[in-house]
Amino acid sequence: MKTLVCIAFAEALAAPEVAWSLVDAGFQVVAIARKGRHAALRQSAHVQAVEVTSPEVDCSATLAGMERWLATQHRTPDQPGVIFALDDAAVWLFNQLKLEQGWIMVGPRGAAAELALDKEIQVRVAHAAGLKVPLTTVATTPAEVLARSKELPLVLRPSRAVLPGQGRLHKGRNWICATSSELERSVSAWAGAWPLLVQPFIQGSGEGVFGLATDKGVRAWSAHRRLRMMNPHGSGSSACASQPVPAEIKPALDRLIRQTGWRGLFMVELLRDHAGTLWFVELNGRPWGSMALSRRQGLEYPAWAVEYGLNPGARVDIDLAVKDSVVCRNAGRELMHLLFVLHGPKSKAFQEWPSVWRTALQLLSVSRHDSLYNWRHDDLRVFFSDSWYTVRDNLCKSRN
Repeated sequence: MKTLVCIAFAEALAAPEVAWSLVDAGFQVVAIARKGRHAALRQSAHVQAVEVTSPEVDCSATLAGMERWLATQHRTPDQPGVIFALDDAAVWLFNQLKLEQGWIMVGPRGAAAELALDKEIQVRVAHAAGLKVPLTTVATTPAEVLARSKELPLVLRPSRAVLPGQGRLHKGRNWICATSSELERSVSAWAGAWPLLVQPFIQGSGEGVFGLATDKGVRAWSAHRRLRMMNPHGSGSSACASQPVPAEIKPALDRLIRQTGWRGLFMVELLRDHAGTLWFVELNGRPWGSMALSRRQGLEYPAWAVEYGLNPGARVDIDLAVKDSVVCRNAGRELMHLLFVLHGPKSKAFQEWPSVWRTALQLLSVSRHDSLYNWRHDDLRVFFSDSWYTVRDNLCKSRN
């Protein structure tokens, strides 16, 4: 009997690539999907989808739906099932689940889940590990934000990845402020609704470092750099390229993992400024959006994470010559990138905005070595659905 792996949520950016990694490793995959939400993974021929109430509607109903479905699967300690969180909402929810015997959770739980979701803690432990962290204020009142008004431009972002309240999960907003009037408008819109991280706005290029933390240390280190963000104001990438792990930062990242006792998958997001300095942004404790790029290099992080969860003695330090400059592009996000560039910047903080013509040329310059997110010859409906949902959902969001 194949080991059953239950992943959540199907709407996560990495969901198709995670599912395929697990399917190719011989696992049976079921994806938990938010009721009423579109997800490209629902179109997969390899994955069964199970609907639950969205946690953004009713957390208690989501947990009850998950627990009812898990109870029907009759796993045993000899033949366990696995639950695997793919986004921050699932990390929070799985940490609340009452798991029956025979189920194993892969991913952060307890103190590790709190670290994965709380950026205030992340800033503190990153600084202790020797990473460069922008000067940070954790603000709960407008006065605490405005106290830094002489340091513009500033970026304001929620200190927690998800915000439970009134029986459901929320996500806060980010603001980039270059002038006093922009800052005052942002503070008025926020009105102390959730704790904010207040940091200097640093322009540069995004980078990421990935790995699998085990009892024997980090295995399968890799890294990438963003070629383009879907939204130049700040978002996940629409195109990225592999690169070696930066030697100047690897020891501090290793300390971060050891000092926190982290186990399992991790992604550390970084920002390289124009002077070449790497700044810590955040730690992601679940599969990252650019999982397609990792898999195009032969780095099957999702399958390795599940194998390690089932057997901590499993060999995951596979000897691979990780390829540099492998490029992976998300078709729907590339189109949205061009539309965002055409729309122009929302803040005067963006003194460097991508050229429309240069952007168009970059998008049209396709190498035969480039690869695509969510492309699989025997599951093409996923790719086309993902491209359509990406464009449609972002256009609808921008109208609201």
